[in-house]
Amino acid sequence: MQIDILCVGKIKEKFYRDALEEYKKRLSRYCKLSEIEVADEKTPDNASAVETDQIKEKEGDRLLEKIKPDAMVLALAINGKSYSSEGFASELERLAVSGTSHIQFVIGGSLGLSDKVLARADRKISFSAMTFPHQLMRVILAEQIYRAYRIQRGEPYHK
Repeated sequence: MQIDILCVGKIKEKFYRDALEEYKKRLSRYCKLSEIEVADEKTPDNASAVETDQIKEKEGDRLLEKIKPDAMVLALAINGKSYSSEGFASELERLAVSGTSHIQFVIGGSLGLSDKVLARADRKISFSAMTFPHQLMRVILAEQIYRAYRIQRGEPYHK
């Protein structure tokens, strides 16, 4: 299984990069995990709604250019479907069994995802009703993917 994390901006903090690299290493026995980053836009202080929409559109267009036509696209969105860790593991397993060989998770920038990206997504998933920093969300997602594979195989990790 090829799993991509499409995301806006670069991770600036070393501890986030280190954590993500650790999960990539752990996941290498289960799948191929890669990150695909697109440039973020600078958001002015007190940006208007129009400016905010323009920024999301520009970042969204960059994300859409990286989406593969054959991939299952799962957008992280606060109003998406919520899963328990076990439910998420079951969903990933169901996708694999049904023939999905490429999943692309999409994480927006600090302003979220554009409507075009959300419309392109095959599914929207939510990790919480809370908002997380988009850089930290990459680590949380990688950890949950790792946890899902451990759960699928009955390996001790998820308890």
